[in-house]
Amino acid sequence: MRILLSLILLSGFAASLSACNTVDGFGQDLEKAGENIQKNSK
Repeated sequence: MRILLSLILLSGFAASLSACNTVDGFGQDLEKAGENIQKNSK
């Protein structure tokens, strides 16, 4: 059961990284998400 859960999480993480193509792109996506959270919390 743990192996199956680990594989599902790992494949989801890999898919999210491939969606932004690069680690730099992932950082930019993460930064935008943080900015949206800050904007919505005001």
